[in-house]
Amino acid sequence: MSYPTPVRRALVRLAVVPAVAALGFAAVPFALGVDVPPIARYLPFAVSFVAFGLPHGAADHLAVARLGGERPLVAVGAAYLLAGGATLAGWLVAPAAAFAGFILLTWYHWGQGDCYFLLAVGGDHLRTRTQRALAIAVRGGLPMVVPLVAFPGVYREITRATVALFDPSAADALGAAFRPEARLIAGGALGALSIGSIALGYARARTGEDASQSRRGWRIDAVETGFLWAFFLVVPPVVAVGLYFCLWHSIRHVARLVVVADAGTALADGRIGAALAGFGRDALPNSVGAVVVLVGLGAVAPPDASLPSLLGLYLVLLAVLTLPHTLVVTWMDAREGVWSR
Repeated sequence: MSYPTPVRRALVRLAVVPAVAALGFAAVPFALGVDVPPIARYLPFAVSFVAFGLPHGAADHLAVARLGGERPLVAVGAAYLLAGGATLAGWLVAPAAAFAGFILLTWYHWGQGDCYFLLAVGGDHLRTRTQRALAIAVRGGLPMVVPLVAFPGVYREITRATVALFDPSAADALGAAFRPEARLIAGGALGALSIGSIALGYARARTGEDASQSRRGWRIDAVETGFLWAFFLVVPPVVAVGLYFCLWHSIRHVARLVVVADAGTALADGRIGAALAGFGRDALPNSVGAVVVLVGLGAVAPPDASLPSLLGLYLVLLAVLTLPHTLVVTWMDAREGVWSR
């Protein structure tokens, strides 16, 4: 996949610079030891109902149509009905296993989002499928593993509250994942993968045909990887993952859809506001539909009044939507040549 230089630069202005700046600014008080009220920690997830987070997958059918997919409404509708329904069934039958599966699926999906974006902004250092798979493992693992290493208590609280919505007796079924030795292994493995990915990318960038472009893409990759390590080590998980979901992952997917809509013309011409407004109109109907599904989930698994329980219900909604959304994005990756050499 290859985009013209103006499109690449516009993608950086839209989704790289603002995200790093916003997340970096948010990390400052936590790095200085300043605490915030509990309700403020959950605010990013509340905002995600309307700002990029929940709506970012609501235009999947249009993305498939614009990439030449056949019968997009039927195909995407069937994916959401069948895959989403199967996911919900999993939560009803085995909520602890469903939670673990949600973490692993989100690991892959958030990783694939970053892998695509690195290629889109000039990641010519990711030359092989192996490197791209490694990038997915690292980038998706950062928001999943680093908070577990740095803040196991909060991570466990959210896990217990979410599983308890369906089976309170299984709330501690995943307790082994929070033991010090498990966290040490997970953090050490992700650290080794991170170093290996960046080192291999550096070696490939130095020998690339377009050395300047390759080095630029590698620098973006290296800086973002180091930044995300620091961010998730410093910022408590609910705040960190909520901000990342809205301002990093979701915005990057929206930017991708904007490029798909008109081959990046709007971005290259500086019409970013109009492009985002167009996405908002496209995503509105299905975003409202997702809120209706959330209300239905609340009837099936009523949360208590605590913030972790309310967040847990929202996470179940995201789990139900993530599998079909990931299937669509995986199809998009194949269509757009993410796995082509």
